[in-house]
Amino acid sequence: MNLKTKFQLSFMMFLEFFIWGGWFVTMGIYLPNTLQASGADIAVAYSTQSWGAIIAPFIIGLIADRYFNAEKILGISHLIGAVLMYQLANATDFGTFYPYVLGYMIVYMPTLALVNSVSFNQMKDPAKEFSFVRVFGTIGWIVAGLSISFFGWDSEVGVQEGLLKNTFLMVGAASAVLGLFSFTLPKTPPKVSKDEKISISDILGLEALKLLKDRNFLIFFIASVLICIPLAFYYQHAGQFLGEIGVSNPAGKMTIGQISEVLFMLLLPFFFKRFGFKKTILAGMLAWTVRYLLFAYGNAGELAFMLLIGIALHGICYDFFFVSGQIYTDSKAGERYKSAAQGLITLATYGVGMLIGFWIAGMITDSYLISENVHEWKNIWTFPAIFAFVVLVLFVLLFKNEKIEYKE
Repeated sequence: MNLKTKFQLSFMMFLEFFIWGGWFVTMGIYLPNTLQASGADIAVAYSTQSWGAIIAPFIIGLIADRYFNAEKILGISHLIGAVLMYQLANATDFGTFYPYVLGYMIVYMPTLALVNSVSFNQMKDPAKEFSFVRVFGTIGWIVAGLSISFFGWDSEVGVQEGLLKNTFLMVGAASAVLGLFSFTLPKTPPKVSKDEKISISDILGLEALKLLKDRNFLIFFIASVLICIPLAFYYQHAGQFLGEIGVSNPAGKMTIGQISEVLFMLLLPFFFKRFGFKKTILAGMLAWTVRYLLFAYGNAGELAFMLLIGIALHGICYDFFFVSGQIYTDSKAGERYKSAAQGLITLATYGVGMLIGFWIAGMITDSYLISENVHEWKNIWTFPAIFAFVVLVLFVLLFKNEKIEYKE
């Protein structure tokens, strides 16, 4: 892969995740303060990610893999996304906001697979080359959060003056740039003949359901779906929580989580080899419980360090559970079911699991509403802390140790 191609793919990844990080984190602050949305409304808005994840395989399997170059679909998707982001910035109530955010996530979520497809198509050794390109995505997410805080859009004054609408305009502009830039990317033609028959089972990876006959994989699969409930609380309400209790520049501070993600990704091979799969994934689940207890008992004053530690635990929470889980799934699936198994796990977690999680998170948050935009956060964060701990205990009792080889 030459230097020009590396730059193209890295810039593509940077913008792809700059776009996602530029509005998804602060939407939980924007909706209740600007559009007077309830917790249930916020849950419905965030659940569009899950619907996008459920619909994405059909767009990729029925269109991208059969009829059009991946880079062209990527470009068209982001150009459509730019228009939808402009409409989101100008929505005056949740009723007009929701159709646009649903439409946006339906066109955005497939692009996560498309950028990977474009990247892998240019690499001779993806195992060595992809990490360099993908890390620019995390950098993009970090830059988006820092930009929001730099301009003060997420400050108390900025929120009161409705400046968070600028996040949608910023993302819309970035989406337009990526949309146009995508047409300059290396060609990635369809990999499946348009005449070749493809089933719903192939698209959703349902053939990998055979792996559930393995007791350990079944326990892991169920745990993966259940742990998405605590995960949904973080995605949906962490930004809202930090802003509501008076933490300054919450978007900028939440980028600590992405920095942590990069660091613990580098440490993951050591933990995996030294402690094995079960202990590594247990550390990930325990981190969820610790994080939410820190959120429950921390504050914006003298105990603000507890909140920052909770955010910094994101690397352990995400990498040690979900990335370890991807490695475990790959090892169990073998060559025949490798792609199908990853697709099934993605559908089960980001699709079904997160959809349930967003709904529960919204319901719990609404039940502890004291007055307008004032919640009893201690009780709210206690729920996912206990839930994650219960999942951990069940996993300890039911999952039997097995040795998993990890190839760097």
